[in-house]
Amino acid sequence: MAVDKENNMQVLVAFPNELLEKVEDFQFANRIQNRSEAVRELIRRGLEGDEN
Repeated sequence: MAVDKENNMQVLVAFPNELLEKVEDFQFANRIQNRSEAVRELIRRGLEGDEN
């Protein structure tokens, strides 16, 4: 899938295996279609929690 470079930026991030397993568990538990969207959702939730 092509990335819309005007509205998005690709970022390469390496995850420890244990953390990636937790991301994938979150993905499947929340019926999220792909790993990238799961990572974005976790970041959103973390940043929203940081605002409080």
